[in-house]
Amino acid sequence: MSYQVLARKYRPQKFSEVIGQEHVTRTLKNAIEQERIAHGYIFSGHRGIGKTTVARILAMALNCRSSDKPVSEPCGVCDSCTEIRAGNAVDVIEIDAATNRGIDEIRELREAARYRPARDRFKIYILDEAHQITDAAFNALLKTLEEPPSHVVFMLATTQPEDIPQTIRSRCQHFSFRAVKFEQIVEQLRDLCGRENIQADEDALALLAEAGDGSMRDALSILDQAIASSEGKLSADSVRQLIGVAPSGVLEEIMQAVARSSSQDILQTVDRLLADGQNPVHFARQLVRFLRNATVARVAGTDSSLLQISSDERARVARVAELFSEEDLARHLQIMLRTHSELGYRQEQRFHLELGLLKLAHAQRLLPLEQLLSGVEANRGAITERKLTLAPEPKKSEPPVPSRPFVSPFAADSARKGTPRSEFSAENSGATVRPSTAATVTMPIVMGSAAPAVAAQPAPEKETGPHPGGVEQVRLAVMNALAKADQSILCSMLDAGEWKVEGSQLIISIAASAALVEMSVSVEAKRLIIAGASGAMGRPMKLQIVPGANPVMMPGKSTPSFANGSSRARAEQEPVVQRMKEKFGAEIRTVIDYRKNK
Repeated sequence: MSYQVLARKYRPQKFSEVIGQEHVTRTLKNAIEQERIAHGYIFSGHRGIGKTTVARILAMALNCRSSDKPVSEPCGVCDSCTEIRAGNAVDVIEIDAATNRGIDEIRELREAARYRPARDRFKIYILDEAHQITDAAFNALLKTLEEPPSHVVFMLATTQPEDIPQTIRSRCQHFSFRAVKFEQIVEQLRDLCGRENIQADEDALALLAEAGDGSMRDALSILDQAIASSEGKLSADSVRQLIGVAPSGVLEEIMQAVARSSSQDILQTVDRLLADGQNPVHFARQLVRFLRNATVARVAGTDSSLLQISSDERARVARVAELFSEEDLARHLQIMLRTHSELGYRQEQRFHLELGLLKLAHAQRLLPLEQLLSGVEANRGAITERKLTLAPEPKKSEPPVPSRPFVSPFAADSARKGTPRSEFSAENSGATVRPSTAATVTMPIVMGSAAPAVAAQPAPEKETGPHPGGVEQVRLAVMNALAKADQSILCSMLDAGEWKVEGSQLIISIAASAALVEMSVSVEAKRLIIAGASGAMGRPMKLQIVPGANPVMMPGKSTPSFANGSSRARAEQEPVVQRMKEKFGAEIRTVIDYRKNK
């Protein structure tokens, strides 16, 4: 006799032999026992998980001759069961819908369904790959499928149930098959190797089950190939070489190089793998799975049932999970997923693979945003290089105005929302406070775990009167913040205004209409102004912008003041308009004075 592959040789012949589909087999057996047999079934799910097999078993159970009625488990020895298993039963017609998908074939099926079965109880039609039937053919089948003769049962097997029209699905009972679990595939492979007298390592069986990807048929096909290529015993190395995957030790080696940020080691390892014939797409897919398992091991532990891998693979995954944090592993997994998706349609796949792996190494150098924002004080001196002079230089005879410290953006935001001052005092931040006759200087706030827990200092008393000595300092801090955020037009508008500090309120009077102020000063700009003023004054500040005031002449400024005049004259003196003229050569066409329209 000719050789029969394992997938056919050990094909289940009873409901109890089907692996991983208990929710389907239990329902079908109960329906038969209760005599609640439907006229149409749809079996959908992943490839190689038993859809057609269950359809054949159901056909044998309905037509089994061991009883005068359908049985929950076919006997497997009667003429009907033997013919159905061999595929030559007269009353069980299997149709490949991928090739018989047209309306003419469905018309022939509909005409033949009118006749009673030749010998068995039911005439059963099994349509494999049913989703490939055309819409016109499905429409021709609608009436017959909805009200078929009492002796006809339809079974539709498909991997894409969403492509079957809803009108067909509503007329059938739909059973969704699940992918077979990793442990179930390993157990079945171990049992079949025992029947075939084949010695196999546990790691080899795990590799075969993982390569099956939830499909029992795929795993059996690879097992057939592995038995043919082995010399009496299946080892993990032989199976790995057969299916073309990289050794797991190489994946661990790659991730250790990533942890060291060693780009050279990464490139050398990739070069060695590609020289051995590894496919870049397959390697990227394998690394994606490895990183996923490492992430699961980091989150749920190495003993989690979510890890469907061998014991040796668990050990490697556990060692890699200890090298990275959960956030790092999630970032690495995202990078490799993007790299794997790009390799499918990119030229020069090696270069894209190397680039993706180098991104993993570079990702190790990324710093948290909070840490960067907390260290802005170190780069504060670079702001003065923007050549933006916002206040006159003090005379040599005058004492220098003490520089206000930088306040963390988090502290300024909390101050704006009304958080008590003591939460970001100097001692809470771990800063050193040096007494000064001019002002008390608060050092930069240290964010995160580096800040020691020390008792909070009492908040300084609020200044209730004007603060003329601090106005220019507030102006300088606000202008620097706006200039750094590329708000140069707003800087020009505010620089020509009159600034006052009254208590905890900064009042800026500018020569502009209310509509222009609302358009120019965005929410983000207000936040920058408040944060800069709060940092300069060392306490929470509020902002009030008063539109429509006359401009004030500043030292060294040549901007003319105006109190009256036409709308066009006032518009021409607007700093924003002048800026637009200088940059883009704009001209005024129409002027609307909203104050006159009110």
